[in-house]
Amino acid sequence: MALQWYPGHMNKAKNQVQDRLKLVDIVLEIVDARLPFSSRNPVLEQIIDQKKHIIILNKSDLADPKITADWKLNFEQEGTNSIEIDAKHTKGMSKIKSMIRSELSEKIQRYENNGVQNYRIKAMCIGIPNVGKSTILNRLVGKNVAVTGNKPGVTKNQNWLKTNIGIDLLDTPGILWPKIDDPKVGMKLALSGAIKDKIYAPDDVAIYALNFMETHYMDQLQESYGLTNADIFNHTTPELLMNLTKKFGYKEDYDRASRRIIDDVRKLKLGRLTFDIPGEFYEE
Repeated sequence: MALQWYPGHMNKAKNQVQDRLKLVDIVLEIVDARLPFSSRNPVLEQIIDQKKHIIILNKSDLADPKITADWKLNFEQEGTNSIEIDAKHTKGMSKIKSMIRSELSEKIQRYENNGVQNYRIKAMCIGIPNVGKSTILNRLVGKNVAVTGNKPGVTKNQNWLKTNIGIDLLDTPGILWPKIDDPKVGMKLALSGAIKDKIYAPDDVAIYALNFMETHYMDQLQESYGLTNADIFNHTTPELLMNLTKKFGYKEDYDRASRRIIDDVRKLKLGRLTFDIPGEFYEE
């Protein structure tokens, strides 16, 4: 499933990110902790390549904690520091300031040596749609200054936001890349809500989710939907979707059942899940 969803404001925002990069000291790259690789925009990665940056793994409350730890180690080995947070419930937010100051310690020291006290750090926040970027900004600022919403494409403009922790934040719209060629990445982004629901077939995404859980989270799948081994091993994944549709009482409304499965994933009803596995992902 190659996906194309690239509204005009995204292209404009990409160019603005490139233009304004010279104005900031550091970049905060917000990703979905369930998709630490798939939710990174490769176009933005190239743009910020020479700039200090930190990866913020948001929505960590939804992700598999063991896999999150693996990803943090993976990023560290690649030379990039990362933090896991849950901005919605204000968990881990204090780590952001301390890591920013640690990353910029030499620059801050130079300013202080030259007589500049309380230097205000300028940070740019980037990420794809629906990774919780605006919620993070609101937590850092201490009030609702960035528009939030549980759907992609809410933020349309770039704005400077002032905090009381010595950091000025440049908010940017969620930016996807023009074409998502890898079908698995497309499925994962659709499953997480990074792509508008109307542009993909829900049964394709639900079947992908069920197949992934059969491989990696079998116990959670069986417990959540009351499935036996026979339900799983005696049927193909599309047949499992058809059987779940009947089990839900939706007769032959497979789209409705598919949307329920997608919603269950997003609302943690199937447990904490991570859809990017470090070793597997690079092998793919």
